[in-house]
Amino acid sequence: MIPADKKRADANPTKAFFVRMITRDITLEDCIFDLVDNSIDGAWELAGGHPLSLDDKTDLSAYKISIKIEADRFEISDNCGGITLDDAVDYAFTFGRKDDAETENFSIGVYGIGMKRAVFKLGTEIDIRSTYEDNGNLASFRVPINVENWLASGDENWDFDIEEADNLDQKGVRITVSELTEAAKRSFESPRFIRNLRRAIARDYALHLHRGLVIEVQGTPITGWTIELRQGGEFSPMRAQFEEVMDGEKVFVELLAGMAAPPPNDSEPSDDFDEGQNTSGWYVICNGRIVLAADKTTLTGWGTEGWPQWHPQYAGFMGIIIFSSRRADLLPLTTTKRSVDETSAIYRQFRPKMRETTKEWISYTNTRKQIREEAVQREEAAKAVPIFEVAIRQEVELPKIAQKPKIPEANVLYTVPRPRLRSLASAFGNINMAYKDVGLRSFEYAFNDLVGDE
Repeated sequence: MIPADKKRADANPTKAFFVRMITRDITLEDCIFDLVDNSIDGAWELAGGHPLSLDDKTDLSAYKISIKIEADRFEISDNCGGITLDDAVDYAFTFGRKDDAETENFSIGVYGIGMKRAVFKLGTEIDIRSTYEDNGNLASFRVPINVENWLASGDENWDFDIEEADNLDQKGVRITVSELTEAAKRSFESPRFIRNLRRAIARDYALHLHRGLVIEVQGTPITGWTIELRQGGEFSPMRAQFEEVMDGEKVFVELLAGMAAPPPNDSEPSDDFDEGQNTSGWYVICNGRIVLAADKTTLTGWGTEGWPQWHPQYAGFMGIIIFSSRRADLLPLTTTKRSVDETSAIYRQFRPKMRETTKEWISYTNTRKQIREEAVQREEAAKAVPIFEVAIRQEVELPKIAQKPKIPEANVLYTVPRPRLRSLASAFGNINMAYKDVGLRSFEYAFNDLVGDE
């Protein structure tokens, strides 16, 4: 017989396990982005909280987010309205979103763990302050967190103390983290970390920065990445808009695709080709934030059934799909906001459209090989324009290149010293000529000398 008091197993989590799990699979950069997201959510709420599209003219220039990183300290502050005391008690400091919590308007936060996960990843001495408007007056509070003391207080008590505090200079939030973790210390000591952080912010928050939002790191404002597609001549990028209903809520979708840069003249990458710096591929944006950038994997279809794997031949293609909804849980983003949930219903619905657009580019680059010089001239007529200026068009337009009759071909494979090949390229008038073209030109010269017009 099992005693009555032994018939239930204790399944309650421990604080240490919970903290370890929620911080394990997220980078420091993405933790900082979680905090930036919270500030942007506040700014967007003050701006009216509505679907974020490329046509939107919302001015966010009144709002600023400041990030300061030192060897032993991290701070992020904003003037985006602050957290109210009610939100702090009922939502902001809970681990996970409560079932009865009000859905935020077009936020990027989904699971209710972003701020807690971020500060636990950064350090063990945390001070969170908020100044907000309460019935026409300013009110403030602070939440001091000493992680070691909180862990030691027992697994039955998960709450944080809220204290009165002086007002900040503006309505907003200031989060200070000291006693940094070893991972944070090592990263913050590296100038490369700061450079990469700036670059990632410029790209991933490009749509918000375009609307005037100021994000500064170490006191220097960041200029957003200008996302461009080329149009003109026989090239026109597509830009289609859709409105779907998922679980009784609207989801707005915008799909753009086309040529961001001319394809390479040689389908094989040169020695200095850096795939990591190649901006071609698919971009997925959820409520204004790029969550997947320059993707060339099966996530966006490459290498799946009926769809070839990414190849440098396809460089120059860019596809962008923008999802926007009042309910962030309907968007196809993962908990880290750094990838796409392939099981998302809305994403599965639109991936076939992404496939068809990609196939247009694949077909163009395949036939382009036959008239490379003519294609280059046509591509020069297409000029880069920001995606905000791309006109609505349901399909991408690319030059229609007629297939030439196929002639039986033979492959010739041989190796020569690179200096000799470069010398030949120079003699042909183009030191940067692709290796393949040098070989073909050399063959033509030899053929004409030996065979002539036979």
